[in-house]
Amino acid sequence: MTFPASSAASTSSSASLSASPVAASPAASSPAGSPPVPAASDAPAAPHPLAAYGWDADREAEFAPHAAEGLLPGRVVRVDRGLCDVVTPHGTVRADTEFVVPRDPMKVVCTGDWVAVDPEGRDPRYVRTLLSRRTAFVRSTSSKRSEGQILAANVDHAVIAMSLAVELDLGRVERFLALAWESGAQPVVVLTKADLVPDPVALSYLVEDVEASAPGVPVLTVCARDGVGVGELAGLVHRGTSVLLGASGAGKSTLANALVGADVMGVQATRDMDGKGRHTTTTRNLLPLPGGGVLIDTPGLRGVGLYDAGTGVGQVFAEIEEFARDCRFHDCAHEAEPGCAVRAAVDDGELPQRRLESYRKLVRENQWIVAKSDARMRADVRQDWKRKQAAGRAAGEAKRGRGPWRPAPPR
Repeated sequence: MTFPASSAASTSSSASLSASPVAASPAASSPAGSPPVPAASDAPAAPHPLAAYGWDADREAEFAPHAAEGLLPGRVVRVDRGLCDVVTPHGTVRADTEFVVPRDPMKVVCTGDWVAVDPEGRDPRYVRTLLSRRTAFVRSTSSKRSEGQILAANVDHAVIAMSLAVELDLGRVERFLALAWESGAQPVVVLTKADLVPDPVALSYLVEDVEASAPGVPVLTVCARDGVGVGELAGLVHRGTSVLLGASGAGKSTLANALVGADVMGVQATRDMDGKGRHTTTTRNLLPLPGGGVLIDTPGLRGVGLYDAGTGVGQVFAEIEEFARDCRFHDCAHEAEPGCAVRAAVDDGELPQRRLESYRKLVRENQWIVAKSDARMRADVRQDWKRKQAAGRAAGEAKRGRGPWRPAPPR
């Protein structure tokens, strides 16, 4: 964007250039036979001060109305209660969020947001508005209400850190991947603390297990303390914005320090008895990377509930969705229905039983969270349960010899 001070400077310089015949005619200042001296206007424009944080031409155009009001653009690098740190073209400022506190928790200020803030000279300075979000990583809250919690905004890569210090939980990997795909970000799975698995064959088997659970997703092994694998990860996330996700003790802060090239995040040792972390990171912080791009480090996540992630679940379990196209019934639950192509794939060894059980679990959970906020979906879920209960009662009657059992007709 164009600021008033720089605008005045450019106007005065343009006037002096137009008044000078030398400036107006570069060739006149060059000796005969020598190439013309390029005009000042031909010099490449200096990059925007926020370009390293992801500012681009689209953001420039979106911000134009706010620039006309004298506001400054900025990106939120940290959020505390009622306040946030915003990096602007003039440096990082502390701003109040009083004017952007909606009732909808999905619209609160979050690390990674682009905002318009008051110019210098205002005390206190306020965030006046949020620019549109291109992507957002959202999970369901732990409350009984059907609400989502935004963990990071405007994210291009979701780096899912899984520690090899404990047994790998493939179901948790799939859960993170569903949320990542739903957010619009490109997921990357990083198996941290690879030095704790010295046997290369055993390590390769672990990687294969994760790759089978994460089709189409890069899977890297990293030992951040020794720098092993950090360069490969840096090559994947050197452009755009990346968010670092995982449980406490997964080595996220150590990995963030390795990517940044400095000890910017505090680290603590994990508990010896179970390998779990101690919640060293308590806020979400946006950190510029030396090779380009920015990284959002997040606190350890105990729970990772789905939030309207039906598309993401389908992408994680793409092979099951492909098998399901050949099922006899379009609404097959892949349990005991006749003509179920998914069950046939399990019986033939083409689909692991664990994958199917994980798929069912995530589908049920996602339907439940969506039904909490969608009356029509609630009615459909209730009708489905009634159908299954009727089938169960009929099967029980048939067992007791009180009549023939017939499967409940499909909806």
